[in-house]
Amino acid sequence: MTRRSFLAAAVAAGTLRGASNALRIGITDWNLKLTANPESVILAGKLGFDGVQVSFGQKLVDGRLPADDPATVARYLQLSAGAGIPIDGTCVDMLHVNGLKSDKLAVRWVNDSIRLTAALKTRVLLLPFFSKNALKTADERNYVGDILRELAPEAEKSGVVLGLEDENSAEENVRIMDRSRSANVLVYYDVGNSTNIGGYDVLKEIRWLGKDRICQIHLKDKPLYLGDGAIPFAQVLAAIRDIGFSGFANLETDSRPGALDDDMRRNLAYVRGLLAS
Repeated sequence: MTRRSFLAAAVAAGTLRGASNALRIGITDWNLKLTANPESVILAGKLGFDGVQVSFGQKLVDGRLPADDPATVARYLQLSAGAGIPIDGTCVDMLHVNGLKSDKLAVRWVNDSIRLTAALKTRVLLLPFFSKNALKTADERNYVGDILRELAPEAEKSGVVLGLEDENSAEENVRIMDRSRSANVLVYYDVGNSTNIGGYDVLKEIRWLGKDRICQIHLKDKPLYLGDGAIPFAQVLAAIRDIGFSGFANLETDSRPGALDDDMRRNLAYVRGLLAS
């Protein structure tokens, strides 16, 4: 067996978990139906994923994010170390409620999430901008860029990257990044959103952005199973490889009632098969 075929087989089998020179495939805790729940780490490992992206929750507890509790943070770290499954990133999903473009509370949630992300010993914090909180106008995007300029010093000090996930084009996101004046504000590239909401050419955008402007990736499509829709995932993964990106790509895929394990494993096997081919 050649070295190349060995590595391909290892990726397909999931034995390169945690290797820094390979694209690693994680899963979002909300698609595991374990939002802000440390048990998501165990389920991610059971299903064969390389990591888990955790969210901090939307139902406040004593005026704080649900995950903003020392015991909860300690439990995440304990389970992650015990299972050998890294927390590959986080999400301040409270921004679905209090949008950064218009709600002063959002600044607090981002600051709290920067602190929690650092406490969880991970680096990428996803900032979502969708529905009523989508960035529809240049003025809204400029305003968010200015807010991020104020938030960025704390992120930089904490070693946290703020990832923009939205309905906007790659060019619009780069303008927000430039306005923030921080190397710690990058694009969280979601191929499903870019294709099915924005209508953008994801292959062109991934290559145009390059590895230095993408902090992490979501893989999803409208259908339940990857490969059944319009997104050419083999070409997407080739573009990701071509730009030299070697971080985490997290599946953000749904599942049928009562079939979460089977459906997650099916989508993971599909992606791993493409990586091995």
